[in-house]
Order: sequence, then structure tokens, then C-alpha cells
Amino acid sequence: MRRCSWPSDDPIYTAYHDQEWGVPEYDSRALWEKLILDGFQAGLSWITILRKRDAFREAFQGFQPSVIATWGEEEVKHLLQNQGIVRHRGKIEATITNAQAYLRLDQEMPFSDRMWAYVGGSPIVGGYETQADVPTQSPLSKQISQDLKKAGFKFCGPTIVYAWMEACGLLNNHTVGCFRAVPKAIE
Repeated sequence: MRRCSWPSDDPIYTAYHDQEWGVPEYDSRALWEKLILDGFQAGLSWITILRKRDAFREAFQGFQPSVIATWGEEEVKHLLQNQGIVRHRGKIEATITNAQAYLRLDQEMPFSDRMWAYVGGSPIVGGYETQADVPTQSPLSKQISQDLKKAGFKFCGPTIVYAWMEACGLLNNHTVGCFRAVPKAIE
């Protein structure tokens, strides 16, 4: 069975590639969680976040925005002591800010509907031959990043947004030959 070249032989990474990465995610809360985790990944490898994901979910109480939006300095200090997560004050504080921004946006329109509207409701298929051909950002990820920042989000630059779009299936960038690849439509 052929896969994209990026997952190593680590069983966690392989399972993530085979079962989760690129699968369309339509749940608003789950989309937000993945965006937050992609923000925590900045400057680190994704496998680091995958290995810590359960600890993140526990520390951030299931990534419930309505809970996290009420947090303050006491919770930040507590999280900075948690060895199971990435202990970065800026990213922790951004998670609280992003929960507040998420709740504002979600009141106007469900977060999932808002994000999927950017791609017309269905995944964009990359159809790239090799991993080297896959960009790290696009005009669309730049637009989404700008829109999120206008709404108050932090740690959501165009590269983070692009990786998040791939993870959540808004983009299907499994490379040609990977068993998870979707053929690119003839235009």
C-alpha cells in the first residue's frame, strides 16, 4: 500500500495519515480544536503534537470553546505547569482569545459552515505528484488567515491555516499514488 511520503513508520503518524488527515471534518468544535493544535505545532513537528494530543484534550477540557473563553491568568499558570502539553504562554493565551473569537463567529454562522464556504462546500483536490510539489500556503489560506485575524484569532497565519485545511479535508493533498489520494477533476 502506497502512502504520501511524509508519515514516518511511527504507528501514530501512520494511523493519522491513513485514518484522519484529509478526511473532511464538518463539526465546528472539532475544526476549532484542530486549528488550535495546528497553532501549537508552529515551530515544532506535527508528530510532537500528535503524541501530546490526548494530554492537550485533557488540559483544555475537551477543547470546549465556551469553557476556555472564560479562562484567565490562573488557568494559564496552571497550563504552564502541565508537562503533557506544549508550555508556551503566547499559544495558551491565544487559545483563550481564539475561543472568544470562535464564539462570536459561531453566533453569526456555524464555524463549520463559514469555513467550508471558502471551498464551496467540498474539498479542493491538489493532485500533486510529490510532497515537494505541495505548497505550504496559498492565496486561499492567506484569505482565511486574514479573515480569522480580523475576527480576533491569533496563531493562525497562512501556513498554519494551510496545514489545518489539509488536516481537516478542506484540501485533499494526498499525493498521486497514495491510497488516500482523490483523482483531480478534469477542468
